Amino acid sequence: MNLLHANDRRGEYPASWYAATARSLAPFPMLKGAAQADVVVVGGGYTGLSAALHLAERGFDVALLEAHRVGFGASGRNGGQLGSGQRLDQMALEQMLGEQTARRLWHLGEEAKGLVRGLIDAHGIDCALKPGVAWAGFKPAETDWMARYGAHMQAQYGYSAIEPLDRAAMQALCPSPAYHGGLLDHGAAHLHPLNFALGLARAAAAAGVRIYERSEVHHIKHGARVRVATDAGHLEADHLILAGNGYLGGLERAVAARVMPINNFIVATEPLGERAAEVLRADVALCDTKFVVNYFRLSEDNRLLFGGGESYGYRFPKDIRAVVSKPMLEIFPSLKDVRLDYAWGGTLAITTRRLPHFARIAPNVLSAGGYSGHGVGTAVHAGLLLAEAVRGQAERFDVMAKLPLPAFPGGPALRTPLLVLAMTWFALRDRLGI
Repeated sequence: MNLLHANDRRGEYPASWYAATARSLAPFPMLKGAAQADVVVVGGGYTGLSAALHLAERGFDVALLEAHRVGFGASGRNGGQLGSGQRLDQMALEQMLGEQTARRLWHLGEEAKGLVRGLIDAHGIDCALKPGVAWAGFKPAETDWMARYGAHMQAQYGYSAIEPLDRAAMQALCPSPAYHGGLLDHGAAHLHPLNFALGLARAAAAAGVRIYERSEVHHIKHGARVRVATDAGHLEADHLILAGNGYLGGLERAVAARVMPINNFIVATEPLGERAAEVLRADVALCDTKFVVNYFRLSEDNRLLFGGGESYGYRFPKDIRAVVSKPMLEIFPSLKDVRLDYAWGGTLAITTRRLPHFARIAPNVLSAGGYSGHGVGTAVHAGLLLAEAVRGQAERFDVMAKLPLPAFPGGPALRTPLLVLAMTWFALRDRLGI
């Protein structure tokens, strides 16, 4: 079964609050017949749109192929949090990779946030960008660690945007009885992810990118000129960028060994009105320390957008509302009478170490993905690094490509059941408070 078609209607966005409030974009044509380009990009999410835009602005003839609609995948369905740094915190990266590499990754992550803000400003993208992402802990030990982390980031990185939150400060921000404290990153941000993706698509098209929707790639032929085939046509190019992330499927086995799709789910409540103060008392986003993380924020019309729960394999659960309402009510028990107006799922991609996967598959074939829930900034920045590498400036791409990312045990055939066993254990630890 193909993830592109397991849970969604062909060529349609899921019935999410994001799709219901999107700045709609007229469909782009389907690829029909034969075409040529300097660069072909497979995937119309943040990575592909960013790569295509940056290349077109440098004079390349770029064609982008999207199986459904631009922003259809994780780019149009995620929690909308533009986090600092990488998916792993800096202290973990220092221990794993050494201080020099960790520091370089921090600066790349900071550049990613700046890139997102710069693209929004430069192209007038209306996506409700707001500052502030909080990180909440359940236990005193987690709160103490976060205070030490904020001090470490100030002392070692000169990053002064982190505000530690004791229990009283956390309750003043988020009055959930579940949280003991945490920190607030004023340098991070949140936005409407689908409107951001659609804004990137508008900018790319204006720069000359030929975008083809409903053009699923089912075969790639490598060579001095790459050939990609769809149901209705084919396209030849000097360079190929694979930007399908969790939806790439079996197109490239070298990527599939290290980038694994998983499913995550979000609900949107009815508008809360004054009851929004039961959730958040400032217009920030929040995530917590659960291994299967809970994340949430308020929408522009005062709904709670709450993400929680994961599944592995192809199919989404039959009742997404039930899956997400369980962790939502653990965090906000007072909302048990609130209606859930929207519920949707999406497929993202993870790696064994939660670091992004960059790879040169062939001299003229590049790939990036596996953002592990940290893709709003990282994926957009990956597009820039891919564009640089195509132009022959691969130093920063190579920094990311050299990150040590072991393959998933068992290969593509066994990685899902092995991951389910591991995730079940971590979920049990969450429930037991270990």
